[in-house]
Amino acid sequence: MPLRHCVSCGREGDKDTFLRVVREPDGTFRIDDTGRMNGRGAYLCREQACLEKAVRKQGLNRSFRQAVPKEIYEQLGSHTGG
Repeated sequence: MPLRHCVSCGREGDKDTFLRVVREPDGTFRIDDTGRMNGRGAYLCREQACLEKAVRKQGLNRSFRQAVPKEIYEQLGSHTGG
């Protein structure tokens, strides 16, 4: 099984251990709870510290090469317990 990397800390692991953010073909961003949504994906650890670092260092923005909406970061906060 291929390993995925966290855009914040670089830790690698099975995709089930990460949160996946997807940019769908129409350009909208969503959190992919199934891991099967169509589109470009980026992975983030399920820890509040990684989310904070991703916000500070703009890890998701760099991964997608565009600004990720603030609402996605807020939704990620509820998934990480923050």
